Amino acid sequence: MYNFGRYTINKYKMNEFLLIFRRDFITPEIQPSGDQLQSHLQRWQEWYKKLASEDRLARQIQRWDGQGRVLKSINAVIDGPYAEIKESIGGVTIIKAKDYDEAVEIAKGCPILELGGTIEIRAGL
Repeated sequence: MYNFGRYTINKYKMNEFLLIFRRDFITPEIQPSGDQLQSHLQRWQEWYKKLASEDRLARQIQRWDGQGRVLKSINAVIDGPYAEIKESIGGVTIIKAKDYDEAVEIAKGCPILELGGTIEIRAGL
């Protein structure tokens, strides 16, 4: 068991972990070509099929739009998630794993890393 204040992650059962995928979608020189993108998307499909076959997906895959809105504390609403940074959220997935170590091992197979992206991992409480 791992204790986080009043919350606990049980290392002997499957817990849910949120994977947040980020990468730079706007710098032109680092964007994949059309062929590279098709190949990359195929690797995403293969990765998700593997997770599904291992019963690692906690919920169905959901796509997100590329626009979004950002609400700031001064009640200003900005169009798009890329207002101030190059790196933005490209998607999220919820997986099942025993603990953070296992969630990290699962995330290491994610294709977002091939394009210089990052994965933030958060445990469900």
